[in-house]
Amino acid sequence: MEYTNVRVEKRLKQSTLRAANTRTDLTGSPVKNLVLLSIPDREYNLIRRHLEPVDLPHHLVLHETGEKIQFAYFLNDGLASFVISTTDGRSVEVAIAGREGVIGTPLAVGLNRGPYRAIMQIPGGGLRIKSAAVDGVLKDAPELRLILNRYVLIQGLQIAQIAACNRLHEIEQRLARWLLMCQDRVNSDSLPVTHELLAQMLGTGRPSVSLAAGMLQRAGMIENLRGTVKILDRKNLEVAACECYRAMQHFKGGLVIG
Repeated sequence: MEYTNVRVEKRLKQSTLRAANTRTDLTGSPVKNLVLLSIPDREYNLIRRHLEPVDLPHHLVLHETGEKIQFAYFLNDGLASFVISTTDGRSVEVAIAGREGVIGTPLAVGLNRGPYRAIMQIPGGGLRIKSAAVDGVLKDAPELRLILNRYVLIQGLQIAQIAACNRLHEIEQRLARWLLMCQDRVNSDSLPVTHELLAQMLGTGRPSVSLAAGMLQRAGMIENLRGTVKILDRKNLEVAACECYRAMQHFKGGLVIG
């Protein structure tokens, strides 16, 4: 199934190339978020005055399950997880976002609460906009509204694919898939993640993650360091991952920006 609108894709690519090295926030710092780099200058100037630069440290909660969303966040770097928790204290990651997207997607469709917790798993920085300003901006920014609506759709597909992945695939396949998705967003071979974090994100036990990570390391695909996993052989890691990674890459093709 094809999700890409060719006409929109061409226009967004042109906008991205035009803006990539020139767009800055109100402090003069460069903008790296691909959504903000993809919209026309008129729309960026409209939203720019509402964007507040913020540091996003490890474990910062961006919004809680069921609580009112105060801000939408456009990450420049770092990685956020969307997590579902149960009453017995267990949790599982259902999606991730980096500089390719936005945190606070319910605001894009007129909702002010989300069904999951959004939490920073890899620290970074970005720009935030108050929820009250989002609706007004979107009314006068059709390209941004289009991109965010598409992002909501693709994120929903990602959530569904991860749900199937967690149910149907082996832990080493799921681990390879997660590491690839993470690297795509942070653009680094060294990922500052622990086995404990990976276990929480994959909804399994730490011993299972350590066993799977050991298998990938013995195959020469990754190196397990203290508090870090380093990707050594991405090509074979893609082979080791389940089909879900390739499916989600196909979904991302509809976004153009990621």
